[in-house]
Amino acid sequence: MRSIELTFDGPAEACIRADWARLAAAGLPSLGSHTAPSNRPHITLAAGNSLAVAAEAAGLWAGLPLDVRLGGLVLFPAGKGKYVLARLVVGSRQLLALHAGLHRQANDALPLTRPGAWTPHVTLARRIPAELLGAAVGTLAATLEARCTDARLWDSTTRTVTALNSPPTA
Repeated sequence: MRSIELTFDGPAEACIRADWARLAAAGLPSLGSHTAPSNRPHITLAAGNSLAVAAEAAGLWAGLPLDVRLGGLVLFPAGKGKYVLARLVVGSRQLLALHAGLHRQANDALPLTRPGAWTPHVTLARRIPAELLGAAVGTLAATLEARCTDARLWDSTTRTVTALNSPPTA
């Protein structure tokens, strides 16, 4: 599986990692327990088994950094009695335009990541049992403002990350 993702600046990443840490400290599932260097808070824009993006898509990243608002919590089914717990990302005009532009340049994206079906979010925990959802929600911080600064391609087969834009300069 390959995915194209937006990652966050330091302060926003620290806030999301703090959510991960609060879940872990409460003995709950958390993405904080996944310690691979590639595990960073992110927004997945597209995913697919052989996802490829045309060279023309490089211009899409000129709109970074992009300010986003991380909102309330959402659950996605993850098997019988288990859920993915995530924080919604408010779909601003700029974020939706970037997403649509990427999908005009990408092929083989999964239907749930395409415009009209995509739910922008930042995952906090996977496979959390239904009976622990109340405790999980009670540990998390309020909504926050965030800044997406970089785009990357994650390849789970090779376990590699490829930068899609140059980091912004100060």
